[in-house]
Amino acid sequence: MKVQSLFIPEQITYDGTQLSAHWAYRTRGLAGDSIVAFRGPCRVSLEKMVDLADVLAQSPLYGPDMLHLIIEHFDLDLEKTIFRQRLLICLIKEILEVEQERIARRIVRDGDDLYVDGHKLSISIATITPVSTMIHTGLNLTSENVPVKAAGLLELGWEETEIPVLAQQICRKYSEELQTIRFARCKVRGVS
Repeated sequence: MKVQSLFIPEQITYDGTQLSAHWAYRTRGLAGDSIVAFRGPCRVSLEKMVDLADVLAQSPLYGPDMLHLIIEHFDLDLEKTIFRQRLLICLIKEILEVEQERIARRIVRDGDDLYVDGHKLSISIATITPVSTMIHTGLNLTSENVPVKAAGLLELGWEETEIPVLAQQICRKYSEELQTIRFARCKVRGVS
């Protein structure tokens, strides 16, 4: 089954409630595996935090303007979902590196995060629900008022009009990559 993708043009504040089973189905009618992108602020209180390391560090999430990706897969393998999360981050890095000449800076991946000159460009978490696994990834569009050393795509040279195109490209690439993985699994014969 193909991963459905959708870009929501209106702004939505990411507050952590989007990491709940069937969010894409309940809010946008997408039943099944999906990747949904939208733009908006990020404000996650400690009570809604999924990353316990951030909770213990008393570090709530905040970003005034981000590109958010919410992924849901209807299986219960959290380790596989973390692999998918890392694949997503690698795909985003690959897409952004096509524009390397524009930003003239190296993008570095460390686990599930992207950095530019030691400044954090992304946030990401993978988790599990009773019926699915989910990923949230956010890309800073601006670094202004972010409580950590951050980089933002708009400050690195992206234009406002390019953000929806970037979102759709990430969604499409992720869906296509998983489709080719499924085909690769089906095209081989077993060996003994």
